[in-house]
Amino acid sequence: MSVHKRLTEEEKIQIKNAVKMAELDTSGEIRVHIEERCKTDVLDRAAFLFEKLEMHKTKLRNGVLFYLAIDDRKFAILGDAGINSKVPGNFWDEINEACLSLFKVGNIAEGLSIGIRMAGIQLKEHFPYQTNDINELDDEISFGEK
Repeated sequence: MSVHKRLTEEEKIQIKNAVKMAELDTSGEIRVHIEERCKTDVLDRAAFLFEKLEMHKTKLRNGVLFYLAIDDRKFAILGDAGINSKVPGNFWDEINEACLSLFKVGNIAEGLSIGIRMAGIQLKEHFPYQTNDINELDDEISFGEK
């Protein structure tokens, strides 16, 4: 079964809505990429996708990527330089643990949604919404190898 079909339409909507809600009060940008396999180090793969998805091109360097390789059970959250300079050192670890606890019981959509909301809170605190803000990155979930 393709990775795209592993999530129901409702789960995809749940994740996409979590991104939209998290971005409402911030100029920060969040993307989700899901694929079946990760043949390299998970952080290397996430960094490659971060660049491929052009997440480093946000004006304030405040993009966050949630990366999940379902079959290999690999997960990473990667923040750009702007957000990483503002949040505590263990911040991504806390979100990672919250997501993983739900992944372990098979609830991918809820795990991602909670992590996205947690990231949104920090983005809102450090990168509040500006009246001239534009959505710099697509909110759609990307699937498969890029």
